[in-house]
Amino acid sequence: MWKALLKKLAESTVSVLPVTAIVLILNFTPLISFSPTETVVFICCALALILGMALFNLGADIAMTPMGEQIGSGLSKSGKFNTLLIICLVMGVFITIAEPDLTVLARQVGDIVVGGKWALIIAIGMGVGIFLVLSILKVVFKISLSKMLTFFYALLFSIVTLLIVQGKEGFLPLGFDSGGVTTGPITVPFIMALGLGVSTVLGDKRDRESSFGFIALCSIGPIIAVMILGLTATGDPVLGADGTEFAAQYALNLGHAPYAILDTLKNVAIALAPIVVFFFVLQAIFMRSSKRKVKQIIIGIFYTYFGLVIFLSAVEIGFTAIGFKMGYQLANAEKWLVAILAFVLGLTVVLAEPAIHVLNKQVETVTGGAITKRSMLIALSVGVGVSIALSVIRVFFSFSILYYLVPGYILSLGLSFFVPKIYTAIAFDSGGVASGPLTSTFILPFVIGLCFAVNGDSSAAVLTDAFGIVAMVAMTPLITIQTLGFRAVVSKRLKEKISMRRILDKDDQQIIKFM
Repeated sequence: MWKALLKKLAESTVSVLPVTAIVLILNFTPLISFSPTETVVFICCALALILGMALFNLGADIAMTPMGEQIGSGLSKSGKFNTLLIICLVMGVFITIAEPDLTVLARQVGDIVVGGKWALIIAIGMGVGIFLVLSILKVVFKISLSKMLTFFYALLFSIVTLLIVQGKEGFLPLGFDSGGVTTGPITVPFIMALGLGVSTVLGDKRDRESSFGFIALCSIGPIIAVMILGLTATGDPVLGADGTEFAAQYALNLGHAPYAILDTLKNVAIALAPIVVFFFVLQAIFMRSSKRKVKQIIIGIFYTYFGLVIFLSAVEIGFTAIGFKMGYQLANAEKWLVAILAFVLGLTVVLAEPAIHVLNKQVETVTGGAITKRSMLIALSVGVGVSIALSVIRVFFSFSILYYLVPGYILSLGLSFFVPKIYTAIAFDSGGVASGPLTSTFILPFVIGLCFAVNGDSSAAVLTDAFGIVAMVAMTPLITIQTLGFRAVVSKRLKEKISMRRILDKDDQQIIKFM
């Protein structure tokens, strides 16, 4: 176990070091100036981030992934298909409701939605639960993921059109962000493993694509739910604070640190509880794993819990304040320079997202090494870098996020009909995974700080111009990873063409020699 932890610590150090180095280097330039206290706190939080990420990844390996696989395969083998669907629906709802980031989203729009904050939370939970069931039906009935995605995104953009007609465009960034918010670091490894367990038993063993696509579909449900509730809303979403109060929320406050840690301890426990309870109930009824396996999973749950607490506390205490201040101070720099810096920041931040490493490991395992971790990381890094750069440009010029999302999703869905299915499934899963906690607590505050400064310390434009970045981070990997697949297809055809030419040339030479 210690060797595995040391290996995870080394991997986490490599992942967190680049973004930490960039922030510290910028501190020595005229562009940004942090106080000594802020610098020390940031470095301490970066070290905590490394430890938390290592513990989480180790916990995911020995607990979250086996739990998901055992629930998926155990229920599938039981032959009780209706029970499988009902349990997945209930789990999807409860796991989503327990996600800490969902509370933040609900706080922004809950007061103006019919039924209040809880109506929004339950609707989003139902969205995830229903689409988790649809994901299982996709595997059982061998429905094409591309066709399902095309249908549901067409439905989604039909609702978007209705929102625009009603003059409620303010819900668009928040709605699209909800898809990334609800697929958090706890739900992603579990749902991915659940999909692998179900597809192993009920799917076509020759179809590697069937084990992916669960996160992709579960990201659509929350967006549709928020959009539909937006149609019933009595006003536009508001931040609920004036400029001074809003800026104070993002200032470094060490006095708040103990409360943040206690709050995180509670939130992570609430978020993990539904998965753990469901597992042990189903373990007693259906699966009955060995005591050794159960003991290992319990140890892994503790690793996951404390890893997430350390990780999330570190980003909330140090990274949120630093991200906001970076964005606020960079507003004085040249626009092109800010866009380049945002791109570089995006390249490195994705490396530190904990669930990314879980996805990459599963991709390499399921594809037998055909799609490597390295190629996945490059495609994801470029995608996230581009998304943050484009979001910064949108802040400077203040235009609708639909100018990005509509052509982006048209291109993504179009590519899905030309690349191997495995690339499409992985790409759409990657979108939900890339928009993790570091995006919400570091990159979003960075863009909010920039937007706040550009608009003269006014919080009015933040919801329309800064929010939506999570949606951008979730969208661009769809294009970059499918482009990777398109490149693989073209490369394969070129090799086949060259091989055929060599065979024909060899045959011609043999004919000439014979004659």
